[in-house]
Amino acid sequence: MNPLKLLPFLAAAFALSAHAAGPAKPHKGDSAAGQAIGSTVCAACHADDGNSTISANPKLAGQHADYLFKQMKDFKGTEGKQPERTNAVMNGMIAAFDENQMRDLAAYFASKKQTGEKAQNRDTIALGQKLYRAGDASKGLPACAACHGPAGAGIPAQYPRIAGQFTDYTEAQIKAFRNGERANDPNKMMRTIALKMTDAEVKAVADYIAGLR
Repeated sequence: MNPLKLLPFLAAAFALSAHAAGPAKPHKGDSAAGQAIGSTVCAACHADDGNSTISANPKLAGQHADYLFKQMKDFKGTEGKQPERTNAVMNGMIAAFDENQMRDLAAYFASKKQTGEKAQNRDTIALGQKLYRAGDASKGLPACAACHGPAGAGIPAQYPRIAGQFTDYTEAQIKAFRNGERANDPNKMMRTIALKMTDAEVKAVADYIAGLR
């Protein structure tokens, strides 16, 4: 048979084979591959195991991989678009990594055990606990526990783990949501909540969260 006449049959067979195989599965993340980057490039700010010692830089150890991946994607502008989350350091750091590498990093830090912080201000513990567990119905402020769980463990792929995080970092992020500096929360959820909180309430709940386990 003329080889040219075989081309339509070969093309059809290839198409059927590709369809049977289905779409390529997304890369789930390889913690071993992520370690090579996380324990070197990321270590200066977040420590080699994700347990940052600098209160301005968040602890990444034990965070949900899906959440970490989303934040990295938000820091990285794609297809000519501006990043959804702006940070002078992170925008530059993450620019060099592709999605597979970001998933590897997320898997690596998620696999590490967090060394949690402690609540420091006894005078505000009661207020922080009330806001975290019950919110404030008088001004429509929901309980933090409704999304982040009673122990601050969060819900994978939806809400981040916040327990044991630095007070300074949590306080800074709530205020960033409140003033619009951070706007990568789905459906403006955190921005809406933060607008209802005073500085004293933000500080109290951030300190309480640091002591959650």
